[in-house]
Amino acid sequence: MKLRTSQTVAAAVSVLLLAASATACNRGSSSDAASGGKPAIGIDLPRADSDFWNSYAQYVKQGAAAQGLNTLPVSNSQNDVTKLVANVQVFENTGAKAVVMAPQDTGAIASTLDTLAAKKIPVISVDTRPDTGKVYMVVRADNKAYGTKACEFLGKQLGGKGKVAELQGALDSINGRDRSEAFAACMKSEFPGIQVIELATDWKGDVASAKLQSTLAANPDLNGVYMQAGGVFLQPTLALLQQKGLLKPAGESGHIAIVSNDGIPQEYDAIRKGDIDATVSQPADLYAKYALSYAQAATEGKTFQAGPTDHDSTIISLPNGLEDQLPAPLVTKDNVDDKALWGNNLGK
Repeated sequence: MKLRTSQTVAAAVSVLLLAASATACNRGSSSDAASGGKPAIGIDLPRADSDFWNSYAQYVKQGAAAQGLNTLPVSNSQNDVTKLVANVQVFENTGAKAVVMAPQDTGAIASTLDTLAAKKIPVISVDTRPDTGKVYMVVRADNKAYGTKACEFLGKQLGGKGKVAELQGALDSINGRDRSEAFAACMKSEFPGIQVIELATDWKGDVASAKLQSTLAANPDLNGVYMQAGGVFLQPTLALLQQKGLLKPAGESGHIAIVSNDGIPQEYDAIRKGDIDATVSQPADLYAKYALSYAQAATEGKTFQAGPTDHDSTIISLPNGLEDQLPAPLVTKDNVDDKALWGNNLGK
């Protein structure tokens, strides 16, 4: 998506807030009192059109209850930075002492982060790292590793030769850039015999399907696909390949090798069937767990430093805060049934 100016966002927010103001009245500090004095935490979910983010939402709900947190009514910004800004302003008006968000447009959220910092409301950003603007903690996996792991696995599957369609995320997103840059760098250095066809999709499944269809028409010898987000790309990609008679199981002649990112249950089922070959498991459960933990810690005035953590991750320093880089394992047919993977435990 294109970045919007702060003036445009602010103008649109003022309209949205007229509708939100009624729900904001008469709450304020009462939310703290109603929950035994625990500071209120505002949580915005980024979208509801992705199986991955819907899984994250379930873990947030479970985690908030398990940790006994005082959460304000959870909002969903539906992949719209204007709605995110409006939702955050409602959190401010209703007494939030910390905010958990996952901005999909990492450039346009800067002024909102500056406003929250000025009001001493710490922000935990999940999965995405804001380009600028102060954050208390980014809870994220190493997205460059996603691209590298996908490249290494796919390159070996193809024997270093062939053509690969790369379904990229939005390139105005740090995640889309990190995965794309790492995948390209790895392919160039490790597998120069593979031609990569980059397809920007803005994280939209219909766009990915349309571009992949055109790519297949122009490149009937395509033998690999890298999907940067299984949550939005898996279903339309498999449906298209099925329609074209190209969905052949792994090990069979004509199989198109597919590597994905996310680690949702549907990807695991596809690996078991042989429809796709691997995915990098993005830890939806740990995103929720540690985002909520850091939010609670922030309301208590706790601070953290760069270095190893007690939960098998590493905190790194950013120009605008800290980032806890959580582990994200590669999942193949060899470990797809591992009970430790969150995709095998969703809803249990």
